Amino acid sequence: MKMPLLARNGQIFIDSLIRIDNSLIRSRLSESQNFNLPMKNCLNRSSNPFTVEARISRLRPLLRKTRRVTLSAAAFIAIIVPAAVHAQSAAAPSPSATPTPADNGRRESVATAEDVIVTANKREENIQKVPSSISVINDVQLDNLHATQLSDYAAYVPGLQVNSLGGPGQVTISLRGLAPLSSGSTVATYIDEIPVGSSGIYQRATALELDLLPYDLQRIEILRGPQGTLYGANSIGGLVKYVTFEPSLSQDEVRFGAGVSWVENGDDPGWDVHVGGNAVLANNALGLRASYARNEIPGFIDNSNPLNRGSSVNDGFQQGVLASILWQPSEIFNLRFTAIGQKIHTDSNSFVALRPKGSDAFLGDLTDETFVDQPFNKRLGLVAATLNADLGFATLTSVTGYSNTLTSQTQDATFPYGQLPTLFGGPTDGIATFFLKLNIDKFTQELRLTSKPGNFLWQVGGFYTYERAYNSQVIIARQPDGTHYPTASGPLNLNFNTIADLALPSRYTEYAAYANASYKFTDSFKLSAGVRAGRNEQTFSQVVFEDTLPGLGLTPNSVSPGASQETTFDFMVSPEVRLAKDVLVYFRVATGYQPGGPNVALPGISPTVGSTTDISYELGLKSEFFDHKLLFNIAGYHVNLDDIQVGIVVNQNSGLANAGAATSNGIEFTIGFQPIKSLILGINGAYTDSTLDDDAPSLQGKAGDRLPFIPEFSGSFVADYYFPIGGGREEPAAVPGSGKDGKDGKGGTAPTATRSGGWTGHLGGALRYVSSSRAAVESNPAAYPLENYAALDLNADVSNGRYLFRVFARNVTDERAYTEKTAASSFTGGDVLGVSPHVIGSPIQPRTVGVEVDFRF
Repeated sequence: MKMPLLARNGQIFIDSLIRIDNSLIRSRLSESQNFNLPMKNCLNRSSNPFTVEARISRLRPLLRKTRRVTLSAAAFIAIIVPAAVHAQSAAAPSPSATPTPADNGRRESVATAEDVIVTANKREENIQKVPSSISVINDVQLDNLHATQLSDYAAYVPGLQVNSLGGPGQVTISLRGLAPLSSGSTVATYIDEIPVGSSGIYQRATALELDLLPYDLQRIEILRGPQGTLYGANSIGGLVKYVTFEPSLSQDEVRFGAGVSWVENGDDPGWDVHVGGNAVLANNALGLRASYARNEIPGFIDNSNPLNRGSSVNDGFQQGVLASILWQPSEIFNLRFTAIGQKIHTDSNSFVALRPKGSDAFLGDLTDETFVDQPFNKRLGLVAATLNADLGFATLTSVTGYSNTLTSQTQDATFPYGQLPTLFGGPTDGIATFFLKLNIDKFTQELRLTSKPGNFLWQVGGFYTYERAYNSQVIIARQPDGTHYPTASGPLNLNFNTIADLALPSRYTEYAAYANASYKFTDSFKLSAGVRAGRNEQTFSQVVFEDTLPGLGLTPNSVSPGASQETTFDFMVSPEVRLAKDVLVYFRVATGYQPGGPNVALPGISPTVGSTTDISYELGLKSEFFDHKLLFNIAGYHVNLDDIQVGIVVNQNSGLANAGAATSNGIEFTIGFQPIKSLILGINGAYTDSTLDDDAPSLQGKAGDRLPFIPEFSGSFVADYYFPIGGGREEPAAVPGSGKDGKDGKGGTAPTATRSGGWTGHLGGALRYVSSSRAAVESNPAAYPLENYAALDLNADVSNGRYLFRVFARNVTDERAYTEKTAASSFTGGDVLGVSPHVIGSPIQPRTVGVEVDFRF
């Protein structure tokens, strides 16, 4: 019999951390062996054995052992396959891709072709001249949306799915229907030119994607389709790049803002405060930019469990700090240092208990029933140095980065593990708690040469990354009143206080070289191509500490090492034809890969799992008409995904394997129209059809099944209307400190033309629609329906270029829709401590309204 899924936040993909066989239990009970383990109180902070430092010290003597062990219960294999396939339904196109003022920094036209600059190809280019599908969300749009996390703005990007697994920092990202089916990410994430997050398969990258508090960001670039040639590992679906503002070398600035918001069913309001500035330390030579932001998150989930009752239990906060210094002693040399810190904390997850079939609330609207608090903490620290030197024939760029990401999480594990004490003859069912700690240190270095502008463009570079990671998982149990179990319980004299104490230390090293070039044969035809060759080397150890409960097939005080090496090759070819000045047709063929790695040491399971690879064929059109007042972009794609990494079960053992193929076909489009000078309209849409090509027994899926959490249709309608208030003359607006006037498109510009001496009003609205999907592949009995929904967002503001006052409302009609569902069921299928089996759903945020002010000097 299988243990149920421990997935209060979608962290565990396979059936259980520990797979238990009834016959094993019976045999252990009949033997009546005495397993008397020393008990440790994990709640005693002065001697907590579950801190990273304490566990590393305990790990060292174990790592001196080299013998391989058999873990017949497949304990903690979910450490390797953690994150399930959660790819949110919030997949709707982006007003940034539409010609909104936030795109172009001016009101006179919708000319994204003239105004939006991106660095998708690691050189500054106009977005409409890049032969690939890209969306941009800039700082003004983020402010208008009151966006504080990925799920706030993902609904406006074509083909992007972001599934919140409990709050900010707990998200899964997928692009173009490539839902991650294992623990490795399918979308690469960058801050400026630094990759962030793990490249390996042991840090739950799928479920813990970077969710940067978007204050003081110049823009967010979303690149759809494989980006393997330029960005390497984990970019089989695409790339999300956070681009920060460079310090200005010519203009000082101070910015301050604050806001307050209220969420439906919340006890207390949320609030946010942010402050930032730019200082010119040496005119045209040295500049400093710094900012700080804090966002208090209002809770809206109630907990009805009489043992742990509470209201608005999912409140928390985000805070971020950024400092950047730019030194440019001459026009041919500059050096930039950047430091970023972010912290996320939530008191509990945002989940609702639902009836076993359907979306009806089981205990009441926005109510869950958990036995323990479930706090989540995530800290990110990043430092980077970027050097650019003009060598005459080319520009030399060096990018050096280091980041540390520390994540800790507590989950209620009572349903899957609370019955263990009784099953082994203990006195009573218990309250089980799952502790997760992840720590990753990542160093990257990139060197590249980029040619000067001309008909023949080229770029060559080398890339190196080294990451050291630690993954710790502990499951403890307590009696219903919170007290410890006796140190020797039941006929086996077992200590049930620690069920499992497990760890996976790992290391990942990658070397790569790449080259790309483009040649403009005529004014209307250009051909681009690129290649990348790389090699990754990985080591890990699968460790079971002495505290682990015997009798589950685990071997306490044991270690099992593993290693893998892999060579990769990616390419890209893209011919493009310019039919008119503002009409571009392109065809793009590109590949990408998701690294594999060492597998768990279990009978019947391969010692390594190979990379997942894909090849994409994309045909696109980028066009503008009527003096840039009408924009129409469309792209169709076909993606073949091979050697998909999935969880498998062999002889009651669980691990990873490469299993078959999948296909994703789709169309994405963006239409922008400015019928009058003050009104801008945008319509975006996406159609996605992603299915399994082969049977996938480990997913209980069959060929032809749609991939989970991927809506077939998604779209949005966006409208922005601007009107003058008071007198003054109309002129392009400039953001202080940007060093750019209102006609410059490099970001930092005000959203509209302002009126000198007067005020400008703005009314904005967006309707987002997401069609239905399922929580698992269609043939799986756990493929709970995720119903379609439409949500309305509104905002309005008045500003004069220095002062801004805004009101906003998200999910105005308070739609109750869920982006994830999973079962909470026990080992026996019955109640646990009086709580019945049910389904857990992750809702979109209820209706939220707020006000903000912002001042610039």
